[in-house]
Amino acid sequence: MSKVIIATDKAPAAIGTYSQAVKIGTTVYLSGQIPLVPETMEFISDDFREQAEQVFRNLTAVCEAAGGSLQDMVKVQIYLTDLSQFAIVNEVMSSFFSKPYPARAAIGVRELPKGAQIEIDGVMECPSTN
Repeated sequence: MSKVIIATDKAPAAIGTYSQAVKIGTTVYLSGQIPLVPETMEFISDDFREQAEQVFRNLTAVCEAAGGSLQDMVKVQIYLTDLSQFAIVNEVMSSFFSKPYPARAAIGVRELPKGAQIEIDGVMECPSTN
């Protein structure tokens, strides 16, 4: 099975040696998204909630470019520089996902690329191989 590189201008361009996502069969491996606005490649704001919302919008764009939707994500890893923001992550995530929710991990880290407060990556299972 060959891998398909997923790229969209509706999500921030890669800022390193990686692809936005890689699809093999119906499985899509999404690279981490930080709260960059695709058009400007700048942070949406310094506000944590706005950063979290932007990350989910970026993930949505990559999922759609891969032929699925955010709801098709089966595993999400959330990286936070401040674990006290966890309740806000839950609120924001519940506005982007409906039940059943994907499997999830939340990990506290010292720092993230470009000084982001949140980064999320994950795995999506597409409804078909198209």
